[in-house]
Amino acid sequence: MTAAIRILGLDPGLRKTGWGLVVSEGTRLSFGACGVVESDDKRPLAERLRQIHAGLESVIKAQAPHEVAVEETFVNRDPQSALKLGQARGIALVVPALAGLDVAEYAANLVKKTVVGVGHADKKQVQAMIRVLLPKAVTTSADAADALAIAICHAQHRGARELLARHQALKA
Repeated sequence: MTAAIRILGLDPGLRKTGWGLVVSEGTRLSFGACGVVESDDKRPLAERLRQIHAGLESVIKAQAPHEVAVEETFVNRDPQSALKLGQARGIALVVPALAGLDVAEYAANLVKKTVVGVGHADKKQVQAMIRVLLPKAVTTSADAADALAIAICHAQHRGARELLARHQALKA
C-alpha cells in the first residue's frame, strides 16, 4: 500500500489566494480541505503581502501538507496587475519553501488539461470536474476550486517529476 501524500495546491492572487488540499494514496484522491486567504484591498501593498504570508503560514500549519503545488503566472495585458500578481505568487512560493516543503509549479493550461481534458477550459468547467473527481469537496469560491485543481494536477504529475529529477541527478 502506498503512503498517503497530502498535497496543497495554491492559486495565487493579491485579493484572494485560493488553497486546496487533496490526499493522494496511489491512484486514489480524496478531498482534504479548501479555502481562501484574503488581503484587505484598502491596505498598502506591503501589508497585503504580509496578510497573504501570514494566512498561508496558518494554512500550512493547520493542514500539514507533504508537498505544495503553485500555479504559474500567465501573461497579463496590464503590466501593473501582472507585477502585483507576481508578488503574491512570490509569497505563495516562499512560504512553503520556508516551511521546508517541496514546491512544484504548473502552467494554468496544464492544470486545466489534466483536470478537465482541455487546456483552455473555463472556471465553470474546472469547478464541475472538481465535483466529479472529489465528490466530498465543498468549494466556496472559484479560487478554492482552482487550488484543488492545481493539487490534483500535481498528484497526477508528481511521479513523472520524481523520475526526471532522478534521471538528471544520475547525469550530473
